Amino acid sequence: MEFKIPETLNEEHEELHRELARITEVGGAIGEAAKKVAIIMHPHFIMEEEYAMPPLGLLEPLSKGDIKPEMKAVLKITDHLKEMLPQMLSEHQAIVEALIKLADVSTRENRMEFAFIAICLYCEKTYHTYKDRGGGFVSGGNSGWRVP
Repeated sequence: MEFKIPETLNEEHEELHRELARITEVGGAIGEAAKKVAIIMHPHFIMEEEYAMPPLGLLEPLSKGDIKPEMKAVLKITDHLKEMLPQMLSEHQAIVEALIKLADVSTRENRMEFAFIAICLYCEKTYHTYKDRGGGFVSGGNSGWRVP
């Protein structure tokens, strides 16, 4: 069974890539700081798109009580995600640190639009780090629901 990533999440990732690419083109210290964020964030996004986001495609059918036996295949993905979680959380921390540097450089250079973007990304990543440390339905066996 294919687990379709919710379109809004794909759009969000694409927008983040566009924003970072735009900031890297500014050049100077801001561009360099943005490049460091992009270097860390790109492989992390690939991993999220492969392991963290596909199970979210089940939220809609599950919320409607539409549970099918083939959905059990998601557990293979979530088990792998559970194994990858320490690495992903470490990457979140590295991304957050790089975003703080981007926000600092942008603020020092009075480019508040870039500082704002960095802070928004920072908030998103710190939220995910906090949420992911608590587990959730993606942790496989602790989900609370069972596939027939």
